[in-house]
Amino acid sequence: MPETRQEDSGAGWVPHGFQLEPHLHTDGQLVYAAFGAFATTTDRGTWVAPANRVTWTPPGFRHSHRFYGRTDVRLVVIPAALCAALLPYPSVFAVSALLREALLALTDRAEARPGAYDRLRAVVIDELAVTPEQSLHLPEPHDDRLRTVTDLLHAEPGRNATLTELGRAAGASERTLSRMFHTELGMSFHRWRTILRIHHALVHLAEGRSVTDTAMACGWSNPSSFIEAFTAVVGQTPGRYQADLVASGN
Repeated sequence: MPETRQEDSGAGWVPHGFQLEPHLHTDGQLVYAAFGAFATTTDRGTWVAPANRVTWTPPGFRHSHRFYGRTDVRLVVIPAALCAALLPYPSVFAVSALLREALLALTDRAEARPGAYDRLRAVVIDELAVTPEQSLHLPEPHDDRLRTVTDLLHAEPGRNATLTELGRAAGASERTLSRMFHTELGMSFHRWRTILRIHHALVHLAEGRSVTDTAMACGWSNPSSFIEAFTAVVGQTPGRYQADLVASGN
């Protein structure tokens, strides 16, 4: 697929389910949802960004986007010459108050004075350079047996089958699959499934589902265990996340 060059940053509302098919850029790309949520997918896996995260895709990485709920999308282009200050691989960062305002200013209004955009973009780069990566990254496997298991869970994230039960469909033992989750995906089966469920929970919450309904749909046995897992991964409770979405949309 040919590379494309991005000339401008910008903003726009997109509907639920809108997708941008896989493509490349010669510059770096920051995508921020001021309202809503979206997923960025590369050959390294999928990153989900709720309204308190921004995704970073360096030049040359083939990627696609899918948006969940009506989403206020902000796109900021980082020229290739400036990308060395940021991570050399796709990632997700927490959005501080300063970073949010800089992203909004870059995409909300016309440049008031010559060089203003360059100065604001420098602030964004400085903020990202010192912000710890907080990735909602879901790596995807290459091994066919492991992919069989992950495909089953993608299709039904609330499924509570054990790894032994899933292994029967994949033709692999629980021990083999457990080892492969660690060696190929860098995390345990339980952790991978939790991140997958959090991805789906973010979508449900963005669509307006209640915390209880979201917990049940995504496979948690009770709301309290869901709240605990969501808070540990996202950094805020699902109720607070949903309230912030509503406030951002007003």
